Amino acid sequence: MPYTKRRRLVSSAVAVALGATALAACGSSSDDDGAASGPVMLTYWSWAPGMDKVVDLWNKGPGKEQQITVTVKKQASGDTLVTKILTAHKAGKAPDLVQAEYQALPTLVSNDALADISGEVGDAKKEFADGVWQQTTLGTDAVYAVPQDIGPMMFFYREDLFEKYKLTVPTTWDEFADTARKLKKAAPGKDLTTFSANDSGLFAGLAQQAGAQWWTTSGDTWKVGINDAATKKVAEFWGGLVEEGAIDNQPMYTPAWNKALDTGQQIAWVSAVWAPGTLTTAAPATKGKWAMAPLPQWTKGENRTGSWGGSSTAVTTDSTHKDAAATFAAWLNTDARALNALAKESGIYPASTAAQTSGAFAAPPEFFANQPDFCTKAAEIAETTAPSAWGPNVNVAYTTFKNAFGAAAKNKSDFTAALDAMQEDTVADLKKQGFGVAE
Repeated sequence: MPYTKRRRLVSSAVAVALGATALAACGSSSDDDGAASGPVMLTYWSWAPGMDKVVDLWNKGPGKEQQITVTVKKQASGDTLVTKILTAHKAGKAPDLVQAEYQALPTLVSNDALADISGEVGDAKKEFADGVWQQTTLGTDAVYAVPQDIGPMMFFYREDLFEKYKLTVPTTWDEFADTARKLKKAAPGKDLTTFSANDSGLFAGLAQQAGAQWWTTSGDTWKVGINDAATKKVAEFWGGLVEEGAIDNQPMYTPAWNKALDTGQQIAWVSAVWAPGTLTTAAPATKGKWAMAPLPQWTKGENRTGSWGGSSTAVTTDSTHKDAAATFAAWLNTDARALNALAKESGIYPASTAAQTSGAFAAPPEFFANQPDFCTKAAEIAETTAPSAWGPNVNVAYTTFKNAFGAAAKNKSDFTAALDAMQEDTVADLKKQGFGVAE
């Protein structure tokens, strides 16, 4: 295993854990008094729409007072941005700040691209739910980013059609399956929902809720548990519903899926807090007819959810103004005015718990105006987010998911075999990269 990867791994129950001492040794030559030594110019790579308008609030306010100016450079998101960051870091030219999805953090940290900013932003922990904050610490005492937005998962359903077909909102997954069957019996041409093999993030969130730990570390080695008992339970559940025809097996975000939602052919959606924005364009004729409830639980009485999406603001090890960059990152994601602007300009659901029921979220989304307690309920659900366990090659696992689960969903074949393919490909890739892997 190459030294650069081996040296950063220590034992952790949730994810990669990296030592602050090692990080300081290979990090940037950040000046501890960057904000006080004169004007500071920072560059921030972000894909969020309208981020330049949000940052302008900083530049004209706190930034002007502290002589810290931030310039936003618009980027692509996902794997494209991760690759660009790593390429820039190898040349020692990464920006001061980056917007990073939570599942990308282990990859960036294991490549020494992100700085530990626990000394600068540690007090911000109280602003976030424990399960959210944990995603930026990777289970260690270090802090590699400040949470920005989150995607707690929820159950969305057509209130009017549930009433029409005398359906009860499911509180457990067993009830969810029974509801799907009951609807199919009452209205054969309709489906409760669909299993979409295009959406690896959705499946990962469902596994997270079930207690899955896809990547963990022990000493200097990784352990991959993508086909663990929790995830197999999820795969068998959804595969069984697809095989018996109780739900649809078509991908989401297609014209056909939009039509199914808009016409009531599909009457529910397992999604995340950002769903109202999607429904606004996918199913405009159904405005005011939907309601939101907590995700069904595996055991009656449990109360936890998974995550589908979300990102953070991180400081790179190439930044020579670590303190100034961390100060901005904390402001961006905890200041009330900044969070309100992020909601308005970028359409995010804030990770900050205080912002989830105030400002832009004091009232329900317009599409859900019929549910006055939408934001209050969403905030309560967000607090129950289960811990995540990401690793350094999420992209490989997700690619195999789309291929293997795509074929299984289309053919209505064994989902657990597709899960085993994810496990095998992920392990093989870690070994290829030079990581130690526990069998």
